[in-house]
Amino acid sequence: MQEPTFQKEMACRERGIRTVIVGIDEAGRGPLAGPVVAVAAAYRDQAGFVVPEDIRKQFRFIRDSKTLSEKKRDEMYGFVREHFLVGTGIVHSGTIDRMNILEATFLAMKEAVADLKRVISAERETGAATEDMLLLVDGNMKIPNLTLAQEAIIDGDALVRSIAAASIVAKVTRDRMMLEYDEAYPVYGFVRHKGYGTKEHMDALRKHGACPIHRMSFKPVFYSVPENVNRNLLSRKKR
Repeated sequence: MQEPTFQKEMACRERGIRTVIVGIDEAGRGPLAGPVVAVAAAYRDQAGFVVPEDIRKQFRFIRDSKTLSEKKRDEMYGFVREHFLVGTGIVHSGTIDRMNILEATFLAMKEAVADLKRVISAERETGAATEDMLLLVDGNMKIPNLTLAQEAIIDGDALVRSIAAASIVAKVTRDRMMLEYDEAYPVYGFVRHKGYGTKEHMDALRKHGACPIHRMSFKPVFYSVPENVNRNLLSRKKR
């Protein structure tokens, strides 16, 4: 299994880049329900990106969140937040329906960057969120309408450690939210599938209709909901 490294971040330093280097990733683009969550993660040792000897073994588990078990992700969530400064952006289903999922994902990423700036300012007691940054964004698209320097990296969560760190925090944050939604809407089984379109989820949609966290603009939801159920939710996509 490929292990992400700080090689990309260190190469940026060698090119003379002196701004804060940040990994960006998201969780929740594909599900039929719940929010999309983006995270911006900056390693605390921005000068050298050096991993202390005593925690190198644990750092090997900072990798694409999809390659980790749920138990290991939960364990690494705290470890990442200890060694990285983290900003989070969350965009809910209503906004996803109004904007579309791609634009909602970019909005969540922008919110994550803004949150990280606040975190860094608080950490450094500067009192202003003015940090300049280089964003390393997972995927093949940069975040539009953002003045910060960016680089899109395909399979970034498998290659770049800062992106991998962001992927873990984003996934765990979203999964924990879906566990809370499961308590509010237990008939859908969110605790098991986290909003993805499993058979269990689709069967529940056909039986019970949609709930307020479903993405009505997603065709599997729209066409599975009985015509006489949740008309107020069906109309949300048109607003």
